[in-house]
Amino acid sequence: MTATATNGPASCPGCLAAPAERVDVPLPDAQLALSLPTIHCQACISKVENSLTAHSGVRAARVNLTRKRVMIDAAPGVTAQELADLVISAGFEAHELDIAALSQTQTDAASRDILMRLAVAGFAAMNVMLLSVAVWSGATDATRDMFHWISAAITLPALAFSAQPFFRNAWAALRAGRLNMDVPITLAIVLAVATSLWETGLSGKHAYFDAALTLTFFLLAGRWLDARARSAARSAAEELTALEVPRAFRVHMGQTSEVAVSALRLGDHVMVRPGARAPVDGVVIEGTSEVDRSALTGEAMPVMRTVGDPMSTGEVNLTGPLTLEATAVGTDTSLHQLAALVAVAESGRSRYTSLADRAAKLYAPGVHILSALAFLGWLLWSGDMRVSLNIAAAVLIITCPCALGLAVPAVTTAASGRLFRKGLLIKNATALERLAEVDIVVFDKTGTVTLGTPRATNWRDLTPRQRSLAYALARGSSHPLSQAIVSAAQSDETAHIVLSDLTEQPGYGTQAQYAEKTVRLGRPEWIGVSTEVEVLCTALDTGDGAPALLHFQDRPRPGAAELMAALNRQSIPVILLSGDRQTPVAQTAAQLGMSDFAAEMLPADKVAFVQRLTDEGRHVLMVGDGLNDTGALAAAHVSISPAQALDAARAASDIVLLGQDLMPVADALATARMATKRIRENFRIATVYNIVAVPLAVAGLATPLIAALAMSTSSLTVSLNALRIRGRG
Repeated sequence: MTATATNGPASCPGCLAAPAERVDVPLPDAQLALSLPTIHCQACISKVENSLTAHSGVRAARVNLTRKRVMIDAAPGVTAQELADLVISAGFEAHELDIAALSQTQTDAASRDILMRLAVAGFAAMNVMLLSVAVWSGATDATRDMFHWISAAITLPALAFSAQPFFRNAWAALRAGRLNMDVPITLAIVLAVATSLWETGLSGKHAYFDAALTLTFFLLAGRWLDARARSAARSAAEELTALEVPRAFRVHMGQTSEVAVSALRLGDHVMVRPGARAPVDGVVIEGTSEVDRSALTGEAMPVMRTVGDPMSTGEVNLTGPLTLEATAVGTDTSLHQLAALVAVAESGRSRYTSLADRAAKLYAPGVHILSALAFLGWLLWSGDMRVSLNIAAAVLIITCPCALGLAVPAVTTAASGRLFRKGLLIKNATALERLAEVDIVVFDKTGTVTLGTPRATNWRDLTPRQRSLAYALARGSSHPLSQAIVSAAQSDETAHIVLSDLTEQPGYGTQAQYAEKTVRLGRPEWIGVSTEVEVLCTALDTGDGAPALLHFQDRPRPGAAELMAALNRQSIPVILLSGDRQTPVAQTAAQLGMSDFAAEMLPADKVAFVQRLTDEGRHVLMVGDGLNDTGALAAAHVSISPAQALDAARAASDIVLLGQDLMPVADALATARMATKRIRENFRIATVYNIVAVPLAVAGLATPLIAALAMSTSSLTVSLNALRIRGRG
């Protein structure tokens, strides 16, 4: 919802002066955000904040002049519209902003920030290298010193900007009393610059400003590749929370009023209109309708809800109005409990330690010890502080973890590009490593191994008159089975007939008049047909003779059978889980050659099932698409969801399947194993490089400049090895 000013742009004496900027202090509990395109100065800031804080429901408000927005910490029940109206009455334009969208924008901005620092480091490194060429070519004395001082003038501000991420992370680690990969990186940069300034001040022959910049450039390249892989990931728990209905229609003494969901209490009567989601858990006290429960259970077909039946938060009312008596509100609703399940599962998976992190635990302290020993040894042997510092800097630079830092992101980016061409989008930086460890695959049924769109299986068994009547009746309903009939009729070019008095009976079906007879299409029990077999079906009453039954079956997703066969050849067990009834689940499993399956599973059951496999030491790949799958997707060792899945399912998964065909999942498993192999090869390359290069640096045979060139060569080798993935298969 947006609001715009009814009067012109704000005008105040302060706007005529230079804008007064202020440091923005974000509100950690901010619930609402407004865009303020017409603010200009400190006076505008004060006026907006005073107008908002005058509201009894506003605890705090903070305006950011640069971004022209205000973050507001408001009490439950306060709407963005009423706060926007306050700002408008103060003479400013105001628009509501989406907090979740702002969070995603900040994530994207972090990636752009790294790219900007990378560009500055690269540009500065090229310029300093050009100056170094003159020194290498024989420039001496005053000319050499001038080039060194110009290099220093370029390097110092460039590093102050570009190397900030390493400096900040290293300082944070040291303050916490621990070491990380950024500590040796920072030491190497600082030592390279310090020794270069010392050499320049003493009119020495060598300066290593280009080494410091090159080092920073390669490390930022690794950070950017890693950030690019992570930028697609969002919290599934946040997505689930976003599905909550913000407002509801409360019924009190026969009067219906719109209120915030946070204002609802146990026992309140709430109206759920057709097409709307239930805002609370409750029991139906008035009305009859069909309800789409796929969000919570994965059931493909709607279910009937009438007086006395329960309804859960997030379920969609399809046909008729329902009135609920609230039995659970706020954090006690089923949707909140599902979000809690997902949040717990996500936090567990986030504890996975990547290969690079495991290597870094041993690498970082080893680098410091080696450099310190080299410094002390040379100082004791030669007594020359200048030589000792040069050698210590060379050791730090030559062992600097550029190759280690690029080993994983370079491979991940190459493998992600290969899989993207096959229809898979990698969202998480460690997904490929985890995928390579998979030893069991769990599939959801509806919408995952099947398309989730029923198909009439006996359509051609009907007479032309029956098909025409079914087509005409089905066009008056949005029910999934009716839509399947319409699709079959249109592909069959069924003749169109005109009905009169066409109406839909909520929860039952459609009826109309044709040739002075009542014709009906809907639930078999409504039409008077008993079905003992538990299959998807609907009945057609033509007014003449016995009603006809139309049977439906969900179609397997393309490549599903081939994928199951490929997994069986690799001796990887597969399990089918579903919230659907036993019979359709068993039919789908048999059709795809899956011997192990479980039916009628609620979201918590799926999470418990995956967790049990994990506790047994299995590495589970979960493939699912629904809201009911999000907990299991987050709890699994690694997860995949189709692009057509709900936002929450895609957010909980590590990989998104972009097309309809399931066969790329097998490619993902093969590519993941190949990527992990390349990562391990990169670590071996880095290890061999260090075994050869480190003794040379410790022996004083490699200056910091030579160390930087050697480090760059190892990084380039690692990147080229990673690119081999793109050309395979």
